[in-house]
Amino acid sequence: MPSIQVTSRSWVLEAVRRIERDFQRSSDTHLLQLDLPAMPQVRLYLKDESTHPTGSLKHRLARSLFLYGLCNGWIREGTTIVEASSGSTAVSEAYFARLLGLPFVAVMPRGTSAAKIAQIEFYGGRCHFVGNSAQLYAEAERLARECNGHYMDQFTYAERATDWRGNNNIAESIFQQMRGEPHPTPAWIVVGAGTGGTSATIGRYIRYQGCATQLCVVDPEHSVFHDYFHHRDASITSARGSDVEGIGRPRVEPSFVPDVIDRMERVPNAASYAAMRVLQRLVGRRYGGSTGTDFYVAMQLACEMAQRNQAGSIVALACDSGDRYMDSYYDDAWLASNRYDIAPYVAQLEEAWLRGVWRDGGGSQPAGQPGDHEAAALAAAG
Repeated sequence: MPSIQVTSRSWVLEAVRRIERDFQRSSDTHLLQLDLPAMPQVRLYLKDESTHPTGSLKHRLARSLFLYGLCNGWIREGTTIVEASSGSTAVSEAYFARLLGLPFVAVMPRGTSAAKIAQIEFYGGRCHFVGNSAQLYAEAERLARECNGHYMDQFTYAERATDWRGNNNIAESIFQQMRGEPHPTPAWIVVGAGTGGTSATIGRYIRYQGCATQLCVVDPEHSVFHDYFHHRDASITSARGSDVEGIGRPRVEPSFVPDVIDRMERVPNAASYAAMRVLQRLVGRRYGGSTGTDFYVAMQLACEMAQRNQAGSIVALACDSGDRYMDSYYDDAWLASNRYDIAPYVAQLEEAWLRGVWRDGGGSQPAGQPGDHEAAALAAAG
């Protein structure tokens, strides 16, 4: 794509218009309804963010970060964009950098999968490797200074780059799409936290609009957000990262805003991986690990509502496609080598779907062994 050959101020104006035209060419993401046969009074929906041009929820974040940088005067013609990311954010930022004719560098650990590297390079990005994940932030800052570029710093700016009052953010999209549903104001919206930007946007929008909706944020193992939410110790860290890509952090990120969250749930990684597979059987599509985490807790909340004879709706985010995880979360050998036993959680979710009962700690019978009529119902749903 040719570069924008105009003066600096005009270049920024044209860059913003390019991003807006790209948005107009992309229809909004879908809101999918899941049937809950044992809980007919509860409606469960998936906000399917995998249909963005770059295949994930991070497309929204990247677009917001670029607009924020452009309108703040941080991004100009020829500016090199630098980000500390080995996942979906880097892929989406590479896409927008190419759209504007800007160089892009993703700072990532050496062990990053070849598939992710290939996606970033497909959009013209360059991958810069570090030996230790703890070096990512400092190395990204150094590179940006060295090339007089702009360090996007998603973990600082995610919560402020998006206009939480509306302007096509994900919260506004959800509520607009729910308008014609039987329970248009969700009882719960369920999301995970990586940067914290999405949960901050949704939580603020709920309060700004005066909605009765409650926000539940889910957190995987080895992430500090759940502990920070309950104890507010910002110095807490974890010795290892989350094994659920896209959510969970080993430190408290500046964009994580706990006071807009109504409830947090910590989810075992094995439960997230089990939920991915159960969800695939129910909707016929593969989603990633963070979607499994959201779905797992959404089912728990649905059972709680059914137990209270409460009618209402729940919206959970489907963050990206499962095609990116065929050699990990969907691979039985990978699960075995990492000592993840998903069978109890598969059984737990099957029982929740078939009977509307939530049993803590896993199901009451081995996975794949419901009664004959229940097995037939699950097969039909898949």
